[in-house]
Amino acid sequence: MSRNSSITSDVHAEDLIVTPFAQILASLRSVRNNFTVLANTQGTPNKRSPVVPQPPVCTLSDETYQQLAKETLEELDWCLDQLETIQTYRSVSEMASNKFKRMLNRELSHLSEMSRSGNQVSEYISSTFLDKQNEVEIPPPTQKEREKKKKQPMCQISGVKNLTHSSSLTSSGLSNSSLPKLGVKTEQEELLAKELNDLNKWGLNIFRVAECSNNRPLSTTMYAIFQERELMKTFQIPLDTFLTYTMTLEDHYHADVAYHNSLHAADVTQSTHVLLSTPALDAVFTDLEILAAVFAAAIHDVDHPGVSNQFLINTNSELALMYNDESVLENHHLAVGFKLLQEENCDIFQSLSKRQRQMLRKMARCGPWLVLDIDVCVSVPVAPALQVMRNMVHCADLSNPTKPLELYRQWTDRILEEFFRQGDRERERGMEISPMCDKHTASVEKSQVGFIDYIVHPLWETWADLVHPDAQDILDTLEDNRDWYQSMLPQSPSPPAEDLDKSEQACVDKFQFELTLEEDSDRERNAEGEEGEEEGDSQHCAEEMMYTPEGPSDDGHSDLTAEDTSSVES
Repeated sequence: MSRNSSITSDVHAEDLIVTPFAQILASLRSVRNNFTVLANTQGTPNKRSPVVPQPPVCTLSDETYQQLAKETLEELDWCLDQLETIQTYRSVSEMASNKFKRMLNRELSHLSEMSRSGNQVSEYISSTFLDKQNEVEIPPPTQKEREKKKKQPMCQISGVKNLTHSSSLTSSGLSNSSLPKLGVKTEQEELLAKELNDLNKWGLNIFRVAECSNNRPLSTTMYAIFQERELMKTFQIPLDTFLTYTMTLEDHYHADVAYHNSLHAADVTQSTHVLLSTPALDAVFTDLEILAAVFAAAIHDVDHPGVSNQFLINTNSELALMYNDESVLENHHLAVGFKLLQEENCDIFQSLSKRQRQMLRKMARCGPWLVLDIDVCVSVPVAPALQVMRNMVHCADLSNPTKPLELYRQWTDRILEEFFRQGDRERERGMEISPMCDKHTASVEKSQVGFIDYIVHPLWETWADLVHPDAQDILDTLEDNRDWYQSMLPQSPSPPAEDLDKSEQACVDKFQFELTLEEDSDRERNAEGEEGEEEGDSQHCAEEMMYTPEGPSDDGHSDLTAEDTSSVES
């Protein structure tokens, strides 16, 4: 199945989604094109409503006709609803998120009907991206657990540890010239420098960086990026302070968590750095916005426990109580990331003015990982550059499937290991096992194909649309990886044709023909809908993300707010 980006469409080139009205316009065009099919007529192109070339008109089955009519009516109802309630301060991301959720719900209903594993993939995507809270009965805490909780002060941010990196760097009397050349002490300095030659390239082997840096990939990557962009010079960040903070931050990522560790943080940070250098976005971002984007990427999963938001909520964890069950992990990552700035010799923003600090914190608070219903993110207009930045970091967070297959497969192994560990913990507690967390039933290949088709490809296609043609190679790699996982799906044996009599064969042929019509019709509608999205505020799933051909997550055109990418990052 071909899923080439809609960026090659001449029509779409004129209509890059930049306002809520443009989204409505795109939907109305989709309605118009569907109507020409339903009415069995060919539309006449005009300046305001160009017509996408349609295949030769053919007779639709009653079922296909009714389905297309129903979906067209839903699309029209959505447009009317938006026109009734639209307000000037309403963000593109909010509209896109609502529309994407409606579209994704429809697609997932088809997926769940296909097979048991298809239903599992559907549940995973739905619970991760559609903010559905599954109430699970859990046993009450034991007396020992109650006593332990009483001793933990709620006024403190849990997870912040007392470390001594500051004294180790400064009290020893080292000058800046004596500090590690690449930001970390390593006996493989030459090999590390060689790996970092790819710092500005998509597909840097972050696993090799970790091996050559004494397992300090985040500290190494942040140091290299800040040096490359001269951010320490621009914002007068003392070198020893910077190294103290980066090592302290990295130590607050859990090394025993399979996926959401400092390796993932380093990968997202480096990916953000590359996307910031996209030629189409040259001179779009200020130095402060670049600083905020790199910083946000670095802290976006700090102190991640290796389980999802829903698990924390269902188990009455201290984190869930502290954050009132709202974007638990996302809020916690931000809190820890900023709290660490208060540690000894860790304030890398000490030279920023009060206003600059406020702006940087605001950009991080409304970052791609936070859901859109946070008041601060939806009550005020958002600058277009900031919307783009949010989507960009979310793309970086969900970039594993766009990397070379060798790297992508390693990330897949890691996220599944983390999922399965959570599933084992849920099984031990007698809880319902979360989607994709049951190691006995999960389908790796099918989960990746579904993840790409419904989440990653719409997100990246929107980004590729925005920066056309700079991201076409990334999109091509994504599609190649998707096809590889599709090819690895076990094939169900079909009975030989000679065993079917003529009437049975005729039924099979008819079914296949109608199915093809439905798939083609779906693709056309999706492609036309995708022509209308822009970016918005994205994993872990709690990260806002620009998601879909028609409108994604909680942050904008294509963003989908993820709860915590813990379940999204696959």
